Amino acid sequence: MASSSSSPLTPAMKNGESRNWTELPPELTSSILHRLGAIEILLNAQRVCRSWRRICKDPSMWRKIDIKIPRKFEDLFHDLEAVCRRAVDLSQGGLVEINIEHLANTSLLNYIADRSSNLRRLGLVYGGPVISSGVVEAVMKLPLLEELEITYIRGQVLKVVGQSCPNLRTLKLNCMGAFKCCDKVALAIAETMPGLRHLRLYRNGLSDMGLNAILEGCPHLEHLELHKCLNINVVGDMGK
Repeated sequence: MASSSSSPLTPAMKNGESRNWTELPPELTSSILHRLGAIEILLNAQRVCRSWRRICKDPSMWRKIDIKIPRKFEDLFHDLEAVCRRAVDLSQGGLVEINIEHLANTSLLNYIADRSSNLRRLGLVYGGPVISSGVVEAVMKLPLLEELEITYIRGQVLKVVGQSCPNLRTLKLNCMGAFKCCDKVALAIAETMPGLRHLRLYRNGLSDMGLNAILEGCPHLEHLELHKCLNINVVGDMGK
């Protein structure tokens, strides 16, 4: 039932004209802008008007950053790495979560880590195997990291992650294409991540031995996802 105090429609709305979005209350505008990705905000939304630009520069807008774009569309945007760096700068050290697709490189990872010591979640999807050295340098500056999602990573690098991030609770590891993850990765997880609660492995080449090592080395594990891990033949006690 409509309230008797409801205000009537404005003449503009009665005539089917569009609302002036630049005149929305700041709190509502901020809520709307929070639903956009960094690319949409920095390349479009902040240019709408001065009030939107002011809201877009508020550090609270940048506690979480998503830079996600299909590879086939990358050339349609100018310098996405510069967009990511600008977003990190706007967070003013308050960044707690960042997700990057098709863009990560050693220089960018270090830029993020140097300015985001409070980071809790790092997502590096389809970054390529060349970023291994960058991951090593970055995670050593992120002791509060609790969740890592990454495509391509070697066992030795994963050991550094476990040793540098004692608060790590969630690991999502994707192995794509010709890059093969094996029991070395599983052993690195087992040896350096005893506090792990959630683990997802995709197209990992680990065997029953590697799986057993994880189950023994990660006693607090609550959730385990194995997708297309074809070398595992779960039998006996492990199958229970």
